[in-house]
Amino acid sequence: MVDKDAFVDVVELMDGYFDGLYHADTKRLDKVFHPDLRYVNMIEGDYMNKSRDEYFAMVDKRTPPAQKGEQRQDRIFSIEFGGSKMAFVRASMTMMDREYLDFLTLTCDQHGWRIMAKIFTYISKTKEA
Repeated sequence: MVDKDAFVDVVELMDGYFDGLYHADTKRLDKVFHPDLRYVNMIEGDYMNKSRDEYFAMVDKRTPPAQKGEQRQDRIFSIEFGGSKMAFVRASMTMMDREYLDFLTLTCDQHGWRIMAKIFTYISKTKEA
């Protein structure tokens, strides 16, 4: 059985994850992503497999959705634990005219819970004329 604190810790991590993305703030994201993160986009024609540093370089170039006044829409669908040291989170966030679906693998070590792998897809929400 998973400790109640672990569930609370993962939900707090996800708040930091959503905040960091909404504000395009890699200082916030640094607290939630493991240094060995793999960032993988599974969209045909837009496939990416990047390290944390490569991903952060992309985020640093973004205009934050918060700055553009985009409405923040994020959701945790599920959290599943595999013992006391790993978890899987299925979540979504709408920003940059896309609805993202994230599969996040988390690990827990001496630094606490952090995202080790982010594998995602998205659906374009392009405004129609």
